[in-house]
Amino acid sequence: MDGTRVPTDSLAWCCPVCRGPLDLDFAPTPATLKSLTGRVNSLWRYTECLPLSAPSVSLGEGRTPLVSLTEKVSAKLDFLMPTLSFKDRGAVLLAELALRLRPRRVVADSSGNAGTAVAAYCARARLSCTVYAPEGTSAKKLEQIGAHGARLEVVPGDREAAARAAREAADEEGTFYASHVFNPYFLHGTKTYVHEVWEELGGRLPEVLVVPVGNGTLLLGAALAVAELHAAGLIDRRPALYAVQSAAVAPLAHAWQEGADDLVGVTPAAPTAAEGIAIPHPPRARQILRAVRESGGTFLTVTEDQLRHAQTDLASQGLYVESTGVACWAATREGPLATRTAVIPLCGAGLKSGLPTTPF
Repeated sequence: MDGTRVPTDSLAWCCPVCRGPLDLDFAPTPATLKSLTGRVNSLWRYTECLPLSAPSVSLGEGRTPLVSLTEKVSAKLDFLMPTLSFKDRGAVLLAELALRLRPRRVVADSSGNAGTAVAAYCARARLSCTVYAPEGTSAKKLEQIGAHGARLEVVPGDREAAARAAREAADEEGTFYASHVFNPYFLHGTKTYVHEVWEELGGRLPEVLVVPVGNGTLLLGAALAVAELHAAGLIDRRPALYAVQSAAVAPLAHAWQEGADDLVGVTPAAPTAAEGIAIPHPPRARQILRAVRESGGTFLTVTEDQLRHAQTDLASQGLYVESTGVACWAATREGPLATRTAVIPLCGAGLKSGLPTTPF
């Protein structure tokens, strides 16, 4: 992120100078709507926009349904992915890259969904994989990671403790760090979410894209896709990005309220049902804040009560989504978007964490 260049065939996982996340020097031109007809029914149909081609580890990820929730708001059912979360979009790129680099082993850190996705695609690629997860991670998510054959390391402490353990392991020779935060290939996978929305809406995007934000990988991927579509003249305006955080862990929303370009006065995280976005110190904070600001969007926060009500409300409509994955619906159903068209992602399946047990 400081301009230092790293070879694409390197196992380096961060900038060797500032130790920050890497970005990819890649500015593709998307295909037109008409030319997508008849292509493979997965995210690999957007091959012009992907930094890797001819996949060998695909599980058919992508092309999830878009359904209406209200007259203005539609939901993209990304919990209907092979591993039941949107993280498959980026994990398939990481596994494909690792397969080509042939490391001795792959390591990842996760509060559940990213680790599951990396474990699954590494299994598909026949790559040795170790996932570091914080204590308190949903038992169902840990079970799913183990079922794919990954070595599971449960780390005492919070999400950041698991990240530190993985980064220490990532510095060992012959190790590929399949980081959904530091590795830019992951972002180029998540951006296919917006390419699909654009295609499903007949070559347009809604006024607002509402996205849950912890480490910001879906939001930054969305910003990439919007920029690509706009530069190619395939959309005439850019949608606003609305970033949603749990009120219990909202460092980016706090920085936004302060008008800051980076994190300010971060306080310890409080418990939240939205474990997947409970990230007190996101490494790409500056990029996230800049992307939201440049889009004309804003940050929203949701309470634990709002999360619980949103989860049961979606379940009553036939959509069983995990508590992190309902954050955008929690922000939208009672929020400031009543007069604007919006698309929200339902990011993870309810089977991963279950319904809340705390009474309303």
